Amino acid sequence: MSSLKAYKYRLYPNKKQAETLQWVLDRARELYNAALQERRDAYEIKVKRHPNYHDEATRKRLTQEHALTYHQQATQLPEIKEIRSEYHDIHSQVLQDVLRRVDKAYKAFFRRIKEGKTPGYPRFHGSGRYESFTFPQSGFSLTGEKRVCLSKIGTIKVKFPTGKKARPPVGEMKTCTIKREANHWYIIFTCAMEQEIVYHPSEEAAGIDLGLLHFATLSDGSTVENPRHLRQAENKLKQLQEALSRKKRGSKRRRKAVQRVGKAHRHIRNQRKDFHHKESRKLVTTYQTIVFEKLQPANMSRRPKPKQDEATGQYLPNGASAKSGLNKSIVDAGWGQFQQMCVNKAECAGSRVLFVSPKYTSQMCSDCGAIVQKELEERWHKCSCGCSLDRDHNAAKNILRLGLQASQKASRARTERSEDAPLRSPRL
Repeated sequence: MSSLKAYKYRLYPNKKQAETLQWVLDRARELYNAALQERRDAYEIKVKRHPNYHDEATRKRLTQEHALTYHQQATQLPEIKEIRSEYHDIHSQVLQDVLRRVDKAYKAFFRRIKEGKTPGYPRFHGSGRYESFTFPQSGFSLTGEKRVCLSKIGTIKVKFPTGKKARPPVGEMKTCTIKREANHWYIIFTCAMEQEIVYHPSEEAAGIDLGLLHFATLSDGSTVENPRHLRQAENKLKQLQEALSRKKRGSKRRRKAVQRVGKAHRHIRNQRKDFHHKESRKLVTTYQTIVFEKLQPANMSRRPKPKQDEATGQYLPNGASAKSGLNKSIVDAGWGQFQQMCVNKAECAGSRVLFVSPKYTSQMCSDCGAIVQKELEERWHKCSCGCSLDRDHNAAKNILRLGLQASQKASRARTERSEDAPLRSPRL
């Protein structure tokens, strides 16, 4: 069975090459915004001017019927190159991939409408929101040690890790993405490789309750402490942001201040990612089965809705100040990224990751199953059956039990289906 794996390395372009990379990125962003504007214009002309536009069902049908497709826009690229001759200096597949991004954004927009979610119409990208371009099939190659050749850009030095952390690209290279992070450039290879079946040496299982007091509490009672990278760097970030706000817009000093802020955020992001990598590797090598709660950090970190007095119309306190601090801590923990890393590493380590509903995992007694109501501030679980332990430890034990029950139920269902399946007569 083949699978895709990404390898990310840092590029070291010289001054001229860095300017070329930035120039290609700017042209790709211009094309993205132009393609988005063309689709908006088509919507204005063909949908908004329709006599039955105010009917919701008709509006949704017309929006999908008259939306431009990727192929319609891709066939215009030769004409665009005649008008904008600078696009001749960019690999054709890079431009095609830009249009695919627009098409992907619109497909996601229509999917959210169909699912009844807040659609979030695709928006234009400024220089700080469009940070990568991709060679989807060809136009890139590795030319010996520490060099990568990009079509119509040149040969750029790339740093491959050495020693224990060495990760040279393995498998057939499918795509190549050039990404800018603040003032640094990175290259990401996506490779197709055959995935071997790996058997985990252990049969142990662990339920994990993710939190803020402790980053993770395991069902055996052990904990992983929360490093709080963003909280640790708050004072430094505050100073950098204040220095940035004092700089004149458009000045060289302001651009340097922006780079310093970006560098500080990149350092925090790298610290968090390194922590997640190390802890997820420890888990997948120790346990064959890992059970998490199916969390939704984006919903958990939403700001509270405003409260308004019906009589006077004045806004009442809604706890927004306290919730903002909680939201910052949730985002700083990065639970979603950590769970995804565990899933990815488990595929190669021979272990499995299960998810269960978080409903009542903190309130239910792990010994007798009774519901013991507790406030969020109450950190100790004590039940009438005599069970007394830390709240998060109790939740982790419940998570493990629910995960194993769901796994056994699914295994029995598969066995029953295979037994009930009719035998097929052999072909003559």
